[in-house]
Amino acid sequence: MITYVDATSTARRTHGVIPLHGAEGFEGMRKAGALTAQALDILTEYAQPGVTTARIDQIAYEFARDNGAVPATIFYKGYRHSLCTSINHVVCHGIPDQRPLREGDIVNIDLTLVVDGWHGDSSRMYPVGEISRKSERLIEITYQCLDAGIAAARPGNTTGDIGAAIQTIAEAERMSVVRDFVGHGLGRLFHDEPNILHFGTPGTGVPLKPGMIFTIEPMINLGRPHVKILSDGWTAVTRDRTLSSQCEHSIGITETGCEIFTLSPTGLFNPLASRAGA
Repeated sequence: MITYVDATSTARRTHGVIPLHGAEGFEGMRKAGALTAQALDILTEYAQPGVTTARIDQIAYEFARDNGAVPATIFYKGYRHSLCTSINHVVCHGIPDQRPLREGDIVNIDLTLVVDGWHGDSSRMYPVGEISRKSERLIEITYQCLDAGIAAARPGNTTGDIGAAIQTIAEAERMSVVRDFVGHGLGRLFHDEPNILHFGTPGTGVPLKPGMIFTIEPMINLGRPHVKILSDGWTAVTRDRTLSSQCEHSIGITETGCEIFTLSPTGLFNPLASRAGA
């Protein structure tokens, strides 16, 4: 059974209880989302051959500190970094380290900044130098999947409509949707109700209502959808070692559609589109 409650009346995640946010919540998310997007824009110049992901993590931490924000992942369930860096066949939750990026890599950077208690959560792909055509195509389809999911995020639809829109595009291109990780509600909590599956059947799942705030973050694989977690307890990789790609926005359902809180202020969210326009 699904219950919708005023977001101000709940302070923790409860299964089946979905908070509906008002003007205060949307304004808080606009500020948090905008700062996260600004940080991800800045990181574009560091996603280059020879730069370590540890250096990218440091830049993000310093940006957050200088702007009165806190990276949500620091000490989250024991995690010790400001962001996640997932390279090539890493699906998500890649840990920054001292290995330099290499020409032809593709890397997802996932960052959540907490601003005045609100969580702005976003990730995007970064091509490192010149990348292969198959890498470009994977990224293109991943962004098309996100766009389709966002287009389906409106009152009167369901979470199943979002997942079905994403799945249809990915599988038409003979790519696959990762099942093991999902989008999620957020706001004052990092992870809240509902879960947003990136596959599904139209008309099923949770009905979408104005005031809901959540992420849509499809992970698309060139090969099969199966993943495994490495011994560090965080890093998820494709079982068949094929490339994986992800992009993510935080959105809020409005009376007529949805509002995207994590839009890039300089148009850099889609790296291939921004390169084409350069």
